[in-house]
Amino acid sequence: MNSRPELLEKILAGEIEAARILEAGNVGSVRRYASRWREENRAAWGEYHQGQAARHRAVLESLIACHEAEADRLAP
Repeated sequence: MNSRPELLEKILAGEIEAARILEAGNVGSVRRYASRWREENRAAWGEYHQGQAARHRAVLESLIACHEAEADRLAP
């Protein structure tokens, strides 16, 4: 799993590469690049959201366990 800064670096690297591709003489590759860039970003953001879901799940499960333990401790 990548961390958020690493994913943002990946995305920013794509934008930097886009500027190079748009230089004179590279116009023919722009469409191919844009399509690849969209797919790479879609995959990167999908990975990010999967990681976020896993982190949220772990935090929530821990929080639930704490409340259940406290409820058990306070039960008559």
